[in-house]
Amino acid sequence: MSQLTTAGKARAYYLGAVVCLRGFLFGYDSGIIGGVLTLKSYQHDFRYSAKQATRTQSLANGLQQLGAFVACFIIWPVTHKLGRKKAIMICSAIFIVGVIIETINTHSRSAFYVGRVIAGLGLGGSSVVVPMFSSEMVPKELRGQIGSFYQLMFTIGIFTSYWVDYGVAKDIPGTQSRQWQIPVGLQMLPAGLLGLGMLTLKESTRWLTHHGRHGEAWQSLKWIRASDSEATVAEMEEIRTGVEIEAREREGFRLSEMLSPEDRRRTFTASAVFTAQQATGATAFAYYGPQYFKLLVGNKGNSNLLLTAIFGAVKVAACLTFVLFVAEKVNRRKILTAGALFMAACQITTAAVVKTHPARGDGTVTSAGIATIALIYLFVIAYNFSWGPLPWPYVSEIFPTRTREPGIAVGVSTQWLFNFIFSLTTPYMIANMGWGTFLLWGLFDVCIAAFAWFGLTETRGKSLEEITHLDAASLGKTIDDDDFGRSTGAEIGDVKTPGRSM
Repeated sequence: MSQLTTAGKARAYYLGAVVCLRGFLFGYDSGIIGGVLTLKSYQHDFRYSAKQATRTQSLANGLQQLGAFVACFIIWPVTHKLGRKKAIMICSAIFIVGVIIETINTHSRSAFYVGRVIAGLGLGGSSVVVPMFSSEMVPKELRGQIGSFYQLMFTIGIFTSYWVDYGVAKDIPGTQSRQWQIPVGLQMLPAGLLGLGMLTLKESTRWLTHHGRHGEAWQSLKWIRASDSEATVAEMEEIRTGVEIEAREREGFRLSEMLSPEDRRRTFTASAVFTAQQATGATAFAYYGPQYFKLLVGNKGNSNLLLTAIFGAVKVAACLTFVLFVAEKVNRRKILTAGALFMAACQITTAAVVKTHPARGDGTVTSAGIATIALIYLFVIAYNFSWGPLPWPYVSEIFPTRTREPGIAVGVSTQWLFNFIFSLTTPYMIANMGWGTFLLWGLFDVCIAAFAWFGLTETRGKSLEEITHLDAASLGKTIDDDDFGRSTGAEIGDVKTPGRSM
């Protein structure tokens, strides 16, 4: 950390803030749709009955996640050929097109669903490139913290969306279409800022080096580090050496290699980490917060929207605390394990309370209702100290240059696949399982804790080139700094097949 200049830190934080506008966009979109679908104006304009509400909610969310899943595979060759900057800008433009279609009052749910799919393509594509770009540019000392900006911006986006939903429900009559058009249309603002913000950043140093544009790569590294010191020169040499070795290794690359003995464990770990993130139940809360709080305390007026808005504020506070004070100071494996266990306790206890003391449904505030709200707020605090922010930097770190692009694409595609599955099924779970929904999430969290403890290793404080040389057998074990140094060798050149040993 002492080698980083003040200007270099500022530029790293600026880069993180710009690219993680995509996190804000994802969070705002995730939070806004659950509330919009409960608005009377939306139900009136798109002409569906209360009996059709569950199916409409399921499709409106699920189809966007399906589009995002497909985009994870489309964006990989695009970013490989055009670079990280252009790929993110293209994704922003696609998302805006989708939102325009959503915002136009066509009175057609089919047209709205088409807009959701197109917006999903933009979201999914950027979700692959943003963590890739961030991990390739920021210094290793700040990588975990800046990588966690993604989740922080996600929570701020959700927080904003919840209060926008509450505000339009409270202040705009349900007979006016602008009640739902305003929250939906506002998505274009962060998408536009992300696309324009990329114009102020340099292209990825590692991508430029990989494509033989060494002069531009040096200018990019000098800019992001705000220094041309010996330490920066040495880092440039390390990057060039690593990329050159990887380029030789990358000849004849085939996607099937992701399942080869050398790379299979990395691929499985990336997929498992994002599957676990979705299976905590937190994403389901992001999409269907109003519906969950209706189940907990009943529905009187806009009380469920208000509780959801407060829920969003708790998320922001928890994630901000993590990013500022915790991100680079904790063992990732341990905090992921502890976070999952705490979430399991909250969810299982909530299930027991809702089972034995169900909401009356008349708006009466009961001690059981207060207890369940407190448990859910504690749950989301634990999530934003663990499985919310950490999967993004973790997965972006574990792949060598040879397989980083397809590896992150596979990992993030898993996130969108299970995002799709849970967003599609959650409305039915709430309607048919009731308290059992919380029990299911709690049992998933117990399994996730076991996976984190036995299936993950440490990457905190390591450069991408150092992590490249981790042996496959070390995955799932705790590796301290001294053992790491002994296991990888002192020089990059000491390893005969770097980037293919994990």
